Amino acid sequence: MSRPTSATTPRRAVLAALVQWFDSGAVAVGDAAHADRIDWLRVVPFIGLHLACLGVFCVGVSGIALAVAAALYALRMFALTGFYHRYFSHKAFKTTRALQFLFALLGAMCAQRGPLWWAAHHRNHHRHADTAADLHSPLHRGFLWSHMGWFLTPRGFRTDWQAVPDWQRYPELRWLDRFDVVAPTALAVALFALGRWLESAHPEFGTSGAQMLVWGFFVSTVVLFHATVTINSIAHRFGSRRFDTRDNSRNHWLLALLTFGEGWHNNHHHFPGSARQGFRWWEIDLTYYGLRALAACGLVWDLKPVPAGLRRAR
Repeated sequence: MSRPTSATTPRRAVLAALVQWFDSGAVAVGDAAHADRIDWLRVVPFIGLHLACLGVFCVGVSGIALAVAAALYALRMFALTGFYHRYFSHKAFKTTRALQFLFALLGAMCAQRGPLWWAAHHRNHHRHADTAADLHSPLHRGFLWSHMGWFLTPRGFRTDWQAVPDWQRYPELRWLDRFDVVAPTALAVALFALGRWLESAHPEFGTSGAQMLVWGFFVSTVVLFHATVTINSIAHRFGSRRFDTRDNSRNHWLLALLTFGEGWHNNHHHFPGSARQGFRWWEIDLTYYGLRALAACGLVWDLKPVPAGLRRAR
């Protein structure tokens, strides 16, 4: 049997990385020595996403571009917190299959992978919170690793299917999880097309295709990403602890505002199954308010409350 030459191996590695950009189902953990190392070839698009934000110095800014960026931040943050987290990860309420897919699609537009990948990792986080088996605990490998290093590894890329057996029966969710790059790419193309149309049809808005793409997609997505992962990195190090949980989760009011209620993280680890994470009336939880609005319209139902005894516990 012939062995691959030294020239062939790097080519295969590059090809595998390119395939994984489009098909996350091709991700392999590989040997233990490399499973937890950052795969730099695989994360080129992630780096490019950040570098593209520098385009603001070339495309300028307009009120409508900022409005679209802010609206997409809010809509996609709600999709992440309300559905990726509270629905897919914890089943804190019920909804229809159609709305389930709609918000899975909106969540995938955040460029934070597919709903099953997200839910699987989050469920494992709760199982192993702040132990050596927790992939993004800041107590073991530091701030930067917990913030973004962990998911840039082969082990972090992989969807743990054993953690989400309840969602595997939906082929549309499995497809969205496997080809998670489709949704954010489609959003970027749509924003560029919108900007080009506004540039020709409504020049008084002062926008363009490039400007709408940079602000509406790149800037909005990067800000959304870093706001989301502060719950991994900051909310396990800084803030207050109302409940004596077995992990180091904290409540942080500023993070709660940025993440629509996720900053009440110690509350959440005390009772993860609740649709509400701001247990007190003064703990602002925008995601819960949004879910209540959807419930009033009959689109979601059976929002799980916090048991009174657990809410009073210390």
